[in-house]
Amino acid sequence: MLWHVRSPRAALLLAGCALLALGFFYRSSLSPWDARDASHVSLRRLLLAAVSAAESGGAQVRLVRLSNALDQKSKGKTQEGANDPLTAGDLRSHRAIYYGLRRAFPGVAIISEEHDAAGDPEAPDMVQSASLRGVTLDDVAVPRSRVAVWIDPLDATQEYTENLLDYVTTMVCVAVDGSPVIGVIHQPFHNRTVWAWVGHGTSPGLVVAPDAHRDPPVVLVSRSHAGEVQDLARNAFGPNVKLVPAGGAGYKVLEVVSGRADAYLHSSLIKKWDVCAGDALLRALGGRLSALDGSDLQYGPQDDPKAKGGLLATLHGHAAHLGALRRQRDA
Repeated sequence: MLWHVRSPRAALLLAGCALLALGFFYRSSLSPWDARDASHVSLRRLLLAAVSAAESGGAQVRLVRLSNALDQKSKGKTQEGANDPLTAGDLRSHRAIYYGLRRAFPGVAIISEEHDAAGDPEAPDMVQSASLRGVTLDDVAVPRSRVAVWIDPLDATQEYTENLLDYVTTMVCVAVDGSPVIGVIHQPFHNRTVWAWVGHGTSPGLVVAPDAHRDPPVVLVSRSHAGEVQDLARNAFGPNVKLVPAGGAGYKVLEVVSGRADAYLHSSLIKKWDVCAGDALLRALGGRLSALDGSDLQYGPQDDPKAKGGLLATLHGHAAHLGALRRQRDA
């Protein structure tokens, strides 16, 4: 049908109606976070970016190690007196992850283990280059002010300098209202990425290992930050407990998830960027990571990055293991 509009006023009215209809159609086709104002962020897009960022950082970690150009320095001593190294791999991974995420999500709080004023103006578009490898997820939009991203550009730096590369990971974690909801752990020397979004999904092939009911349990402890943890474990679980020293908090959580260990135990200070991604991963799979007093760690943008109460990470039997530890500590 062809309409002839002779009145200018009628023409303007029709044009206005058309624009309103077009605007309604456009807004109805937008994703929830686009239809809101810029104060909201898509958690699905954050997951995509976190996967891409962890893998981009891992590529830098791998490149530096294979070129043997570590440029190793020291950040000082840990609480236990061990050396706390810093390498070119840490810094280059930090630049790739931090500035890539900041470009994709301006205004979102990002907390990193490393700091670098040089910046990375050529950081890639993390969202456009990311893939969940065939996994389809619904989305959730949340206010940016409620989100904090915690990144560990290179976990197990000491082992990295010793060429013990199985322990090395890069990690990104997204917390909402202080609770970890998205965790990404990338193993750059195995080309493996594991991710989980609490209540929404996990990376393909990530399954919950059955409870092995081992007695005494297999307990992972730090090889470079042992502190009092070995004595604590033996007193809590018995002299025959199998203690396995290992590097990197990310690696130790993956060992718990795989079922090769029953628990990851740490009795001294640890930084939250070391454990946030693993905390989210365990929560998504029905496990738990807590302080030794049983409280959950808080990962808000204003929260202390130091976790001072030790930690226990398990996939099964958290309450029983925690009870044994608390009885020993209270004795």
